[in-house]
Amino acid sequence: MSELTVAGLRVVREIALSGSFTAAARLLGYSQPAISRQVAAMEAAAGQALFVREGRGVRVSAAGAVVVEHAGRILAGMRALEQDLASLDDRLAGRVRLGAYPSATAVLVPRAVARLRTEHPGLEVALTEAATPTLLRHLRARRLDVAVIGVGAGLPDYDLAGLDQEVVSAGGLCVAVPSGHRLAGVDVVPVAELAGETWIAGPPGHRDDPQFRAWPTLTEPVIGHAVRGWPARLGLVAAGLGVCLMPEVAARSIPAGVVTVGVYDPGWPGRRTVAVSPPARSAEAQGVLAALHRAGADLRA
Repeated sequence: MSELTVAGLRVVREIALSGSFTAAARLLGYSQPAISRQVAAMEAAAGQALFVREGRGVRVSAAGAVVVEHAGRILAGMRALEQDLASLDDRLAGRVRLGAYPSATAVLVPRAVARLRTEHPGLEVALTEAATPTLLRHLRARRLDVAVIGVGAGLPDYDLAGLDQEVVSAGGLCVAVPSGHRLAGVDVVPVAELAGETWIAGPPGHRDDPQFRAWPTLTEPVIGHAVRGWPARLGLVAAGLGVCLMPEVAARSIPAGVVTVGVYDPGWPGRRTVAVSPPARSAEAQGVLAALHRAGADLRA
């Protein structure tokens, strides 16, 4: 069995697929005698005939069918091996430090980190979750390589001078409603449809923290409950006690009993999720940015 070769497996499989030695020779770029020699060597190694000659073609014998079945898996494995070897120079290794604001760590960042683990298993990602002002301080102190932050309407005007910025998700805010709510199942509603709703809000926080109260352009909204954590807010929504704001970047993390609804509001300019990094970024940081972009594209899709 040591005489079995990859070239021989390729020849046997091609003959089985094409139905003749002549067709296999043409497809593989071999001469007819070379094909015959490969088959003879494989049959000698297997100790059995692999093909039954009949008329102008051949059919696979029982032994040949076994060889062809294994050949498909072996050749696929060889192609994967060749691709892995060829991509060694493209793989990243070492350690990269990624920070993100809490809403981004719900869905976007975990998907990006999972992609990095698959594509660059030698790269260790050290993940930090913190508020944006803390992330920016750590980035400027070189304690982070990439920071994922939220910018836009209703958020502080952060000092990003001297830092590179790339938008990884343009989603802003949506509204989480109970699955039995009158708006459940609607993709986008005019902001006027939210008038009179009872809101599950976050408590007033530090001036640099994003405020998740009611929809930003509503006047005199009714606040039913104010709780700090997202699990508590969404739990209250699931129980039918109100609706709440939800960052679109985290919308796929909602629990059972809750659905999200987009809002059409020309008076609100929206928010964006941005990856920020120093100008002279490493190859590892560039890899993180690429993974974030792909994760953002997946969420939009």
